[in-house]
Amino acid sequence: MSSEALQVAKVYRNLLKAVKNHIGKEDNQRHFREYVTEEFRTNSTLSDFSSIQQKIKLASDYTFLLNSVHHHKDLLFSYNIAVDRSDETKRVLGKSAASVGLQLPEVYQP
Repeated sequence: MSSEALQVAKVYRNLLKAVKNHIGKEDNQRHFREYVTEEFRTNSTLSDFSSIQQKIKLASDYTFLLNSVHHHKDLLFSYNIAVDRSDETKRVLGKSAASVGLQLPEVYQP
């Protein structure tokens, strides 16, 4: 495998991982993963090297953006800067309970 193909595979894998982690893997979010897969498949037949490099750079930058935005959001939650902390509290309590083998009950919402 050539170095360009390895670079494309790495960027593709990182982008799919970022989409799965930050956008979601539920069925209603499936179209994001399908779009990424479709774009990589349609652009795999490009013969212009500079065009391929631009697309790879764009995908890499978008992966970085996704990861950075969600890292920034987590920092805002941790510093309690004008955000609702109830979701973070639930997440932390859920992780704490899971670490000792327990599961928090679902809260009834009327």
